[in-house]
Amino acid sequence: MEGAPARPQASVAWHFEQRWYALVPLAVLALDQLSKWAVRNGINRGDEWFDIGLLRVIHVTNSGAAFGMFQGAGVLLALTSVAGIAAILIYLFNPGFADPLMRLGLALMLGGAAGNLFDRLKDGRVVDFIKVPHWPAFNVADSAITIGVLLLLWAVLRDPAKNAG
Repeated sequence: MEGAPARPQASVAWHFEQRWYALVPLAVLALDQLSKWAVRNGINRGDEWFDIGLLRVIHVTNSGAAFGMFQGAGVLLALTSVAGIAAILIYLFNPGFADPLMRLGLALMLGGAAGNLFDRLKDGRVVDFIKVPHWPAFNVADSAITIGVLLLLWAVLRDPAKNAG
């Protein structure tokens, strides 16, 4: 059609390379919520499903933060999670954090934070079910956050000059 303005491609379109950064958090959130649903509906709280020595699946809940800190501080933890999610979103789509390893780390952290926030808002506590010796029980969201932080640190440490301010 003559006279029709050309659509801006790069400024408005969301490129495929960036779409997976949205799919990773959604996949983490889905896997986290599915696994927690299975634990809530398949194992009574306090019971364990199996124990193979290095790994136990046990149904416990946590109204606090990591390692049982801040028990009962659900509102504060929910607000902190919302602030963290907002910060992750800002960095995730910031061109200064275009390194794929950094974005993968941020995407994993986003999915994990959203998974635990969903539990806090819905039930006031988070379901934990993975137990290894000498470590508090955790869940898929906690794992994604931990792996995301490690990837982010790795990206920064492997090329500090490139990732400096």
